[in-house]
Amino acid sequence: MTVADELTSAASDSAATAAGPENPEAEAAGAEEEAPIKQRKNGLYPGVSDELAESMKSGWADTELHDLRPIAQAAETAARRAALSARFPGERLVIPAGNLKTRSNDTEYAFRASVEYAYLTGNQTEDGVLVFEPVADGHKETIYLLPRSDRENGEFWLSGQGELWVGRRHSLTESEKLYGVPAGDVRELAEKLREATGPVRVVRGYDAGIETALTDKVTAERDEELRVYLSEARLVKDAFEIGELQKAVDSTVRGFEDVVRVLDKAEATSERYIEGTFFLRARVEGNDIGYGSICAAGPHATTLHWVRNDGPVRSGDLLLLDAGVETHTYYTADVTRTLPISGTYTEIQKKIYDAVYEAQEAGIAAVRPGAKYRDFHDAAQRVLAEKIVEWGLVEGPVERVLELGLQRRWTLHGTGHMLGMDVHDCAAARTESYVNGTLEPGMVLTVEPGLYFQADDLTVPEEYRGIGVRIEDDILVTEDGNRNLSAGLPRRSAEVEAWMASLTG
Repeated sequence: MTVADELTSAASDSAATAAGPENPEAEAAGAEEEAPIKQRKNGLYPGVSDELAESMKSGWADTELHDLRPIAQAAETAARRAALSARFPGERLVIPAGNLKTRSNDTEYAFRASVEYAYLTGNQTEDGVLVFEPVADGHKETIYLLPRSDRENGEFWLSGQGELWVGRRHSLTESEKLYGVPAGDVRELAEKLREATGPVRVVRGYDAGIETALTDKVTAERDEELRVYLSEARLVKDAFEIGELQKAVDSTVRGFEDVVRVLDKAEATSERYIEGTFFLRARVEGNDIGYGSICAAGPHATTLHWVRNDGPVRSGDLLLLDAGVETHTYYTADVTRTLPISGTYTEIQKKIYDAVYEAQEAGIAAVRPGAKYRDFHDAAQRVLAEKIVEWGLVEGPVERVLELGLQRRWTLHGTGHMLGMDVHDCAAARTESYVNGTLEPGMVLTVEPGLYFQADDLTVPEEYRGIGVRIEDDILVTEDGNRNLSAGLPRRSAEVEAWMASLTG
């Protein structure tokens, strides 16, 4: 990685700085009455000459993009904003994208805009803020963004976030064409918000500078109502969202195929080979992985969120792979398969796997419009309870086991969750709208029962210990039932074995 030796990156182009106190550091060399450029402590250049600063101001071609078309989801984001406007008439609404976060010293984590902001705009750049300003017939919407790097003051080559260091930003005019919303300079927004009057709501937790500017204008109760609304708005997906989720699932299916093809290399190395293989597919076909991949081989499969992925991969063990590709529009798949590393399940592995498959079948069958959200969970849990009673692991009857939750020693988690731009989507929704709600066409959820027998669990026969099985699919509620978006991956144990054999030759 190269280093901007001329300058310790003064965040002159960040909305976080703009929203807070005025940046005391100079934005560039040669600007009249500006403070001198702050240099890196161990930078190789002592400063910037007037001649170099003047040279960098000119000789650049006009790169404005004039043939841009609206983003693919422009109609959908406009409809979402209209619904939000109607829900909160007469109130100013502020939805930030968030700011860069430091990973180490002067390097940042890859930026991912807040789901609320991306859902309403389609924009994914740091420091952006969507503002709804109340007017007589609804709201005036403005998307506040960082404009193109300034070439006159040198910010584009001197700031660590300048164009020559991190890449070109869209101009405000370009952004208006892309997102269908008037665009403004985010560096001017904090002062406007300080002067704002009337009720204001802000989505908290993403932009401290914006929140500071609104300190005396917002309340926690009003802000929570906004957050809850935006979470519940995502419970039912529109056609664009369903298409993106299918795209994410299709890429995920290919990622699972990639992993099966390299299991021999994973055996020679570790679970990290599996993690890296799936990640490659996610980055080539999508934006990223939707969450930390769980690449759990052997007894690691009994740890529900095993993301260290540093253990051995051994023939004869199972591999529990829980992973999902995230599309460029932030929609993620969430799929799990538990695979025999050798290509063939042992007798006890097959026994446990088939029990989980039976539970998942019962859960998927319960997903339909008009059903209670809890129905698929209850259906799957009943099958698992029946199995552990049948196997003598716990004393029946099954109704007693379910009433006391005794099956949870070996299954622990709920049987699924909503899916979308967050892997656990709509998490802020009211309980009566989500867990205690009713399924509707357009909802997408996971169905993912599992059984996990810890290696040190003395209450089960030794042959069970260290075996963990989960099967997870992404299910769309349709008008007449459901559709398994991840049906491209086999689930029956015999079909899994045949599929693996076809991939490995």
